[in-house]
Amino acid sequence: MTEEYGHIPDGFLLNPEDIQELRKQKYEITEYAKEKLKKLMNDNPTHEEMIEEAARREKSNRVLARYNDFYNLECSGLSHGTPITPEFQQAMTLECMLDTLRCENLNHEFDMVPTADINDLIEALYQQGKDYLQRVKEFKDSAEGVA
Repeated sequence: MTEEYGHIPDGFLLNPEDIQELRKQKYEITEYAKEKLKKLMNDNPTHEEMIEEAARREKSNRVLARYNDFYNLECSGLSHGTPITPEFQQAMTLECMLDTLRCENLNHEFDMVPTADINDLIEALYQQGKDYLQRVKEFKDSAEGVA
């Protein structure tokens, strides 16, 4: 009962085994989709979790801005605007980090530095550097188009 046009079989005429196989595949896909949907529904953050994440990001941005202010103030006081040796730069960086975290925690006893705050600052500094390099690349690419 199969009809062929050239060498391609007619896809509208299926035998019972093909129909059974399609039903089985449909059932498997449906079950897979149900599991994915359940997982997505469980993975969505609650309102409280979203507020906590927003507060964490806001704090991270505030710490980065304070760090940049402290570091730029320290560098601007140098005779040529940059650290003299890598050791000075490292010392200034650590001092600026501690000043920033002290300032952020003025209302708390400050005898320990939370490593999460340090890690957030490090990540933000890396991202700031990547953003700067991207801006420079875009500027360079646009300048080459003009020249």
